[in-house]
Amino acid sequence: MKLNPVTERFVLHWGEMGSKWGVNRTVAQIHALLYLAARPLPADEIAETLGVARSNVSTSLRELQNWKLIHVVHVMGDRRDHFATSADVWTLLRTIVRGRKEREFDPTVEALRAFLASPEIDQESTEARERIRQTLVLMESLSAWTEQMLRLEPETLGKLLKLGARISDLLPTRNGP
Repeated sequence: MKLNPVTERFVLHWGEMGSKWGVNRTVAQIHALLYLAARPLPADEIAETLGVARSNVSTSLRELQNWKLIHVVHVMGDRRDHFATSADVWTLLRTIVRGRKEREFDPTVEALRAFLASPEIDQESTEARERIRQTLVLMESLSAWTEQMLRLEPETLGKLLKLGARISDLLPTRNGP
């Protein structure tokens, strides 16, 4: 498949951003390609379009499936697996946030809890214990907030994002009435 210029630049840019986010470049490029594609694509067409090895595509597709970002689609008359992703950007955002929370955030919360529950915590300085405790409080608060945000409808999330820092105008002030 020949990519149009903007699609090509989008796919390349998404690959660059993926690298900065800690995601393999090819994984990010494949996801971008599937996101913009008008139809589900087979692995060999993905490999040819992106100019990457078929084995790299297979590994990347498995990773995207593990993240629940893509799914297999069967096409009548074609025995190959085809791959597609959601066209809804909010669904993708929620999937990514849930996945990162499960893989990165939740283990950190558990580790902090374990540090504080360890009998060896008493060997640490008062400052170290307090900083670990403060970090746990922050991480637990962010975790609870993330769960709440994931339950909101996309329209509500969009309004919240547009509100931005102006949300502070809706909150009571310390010196207020």
